[in-house]
Amino acid sequence: MGKSRRTIPEELLLLALDPATGTTAQPQTLDLGLAGAQLVELSLAGRIVPDGDRIAVILARPTGDPTLDHALELLRRRGSPVRAAHWIGGPRLGLRQTYLAHLERCGMVAAVPGQVCGVLPTTRYQASDDCTNAAIKQRLDTAIRTGVPPDPRTAALAALAHAVGLGKHLYPGNEGRSSRSRLRDLIRYDPLGGMVAHAVMDVQNGLPVQQSRPGATGRAPAARNGSVGSHGGSVVAGRVGAR
Repeated sequence: MGKSRRTIPEELLLLALDPATGTTAQPQTLDLGLAGAQLVELSLAGRIVPDGDRIAVILARPTGDPTLDHALELLRRRGSPVRAAHWIGGPRLGLRQTYLAHLERCGMVAAVPGQVCGVLPTTRYQASDDCTNAAIKQRLDTAIRTGVPPDPRTAALAALAHAVGLGKHLYPGNEGRSSRSRLRDLIRYDPLGGMVAHAVMDVQNGLPVQQSRPGATGRAPAARNGSVGSHGGSVVAGRVGAR
């Protein structure tokens, strides 16, 4: 997989960089979203396919992206299809930091060392390309404003952004209410993205995942509101595209 196209996990993390507060929006739920985004990206790359509410590996050949290839190898080792919610909620959290380091290596963000209270060392991450980040946000804005069905990548990104609670970060205040609602509704345009997004919300809400959700077929369920908590995060800074 060449780097001419950003992956959905990369784009989701770039959307979450908050220039106003210097934090990563929704840091804990973002780990879940990144795990889900890896599934969508691997599906688009032809490595996995949905099997009801499970994920099956159909091609174990590496993509060339080290973070995706690690996820693909873990899925391959399972030996049988795994429920999306089991995968997303598994003991692989910390993806946010993994992807921050990955984006730094790729030159998409720059690490800026600093201190908290003048004592504790910390690292801030500044987005390297405002135009790139603005273009990511603009794709969501266009889909929301025009009502034209977005491409699968944009639909999946919108579904995951809603699932992890980035709606209020991207479209804040009362004036952003209708945009947040339309962001949620974009979930219906990508079946796999919708299934993965709902799995992310189920894990967040502590719903049991031992059995399939009623009617799970791999099709996107009807859009619904997800209850997403707000958490503190690691310190990051960077100018993200125009709000």
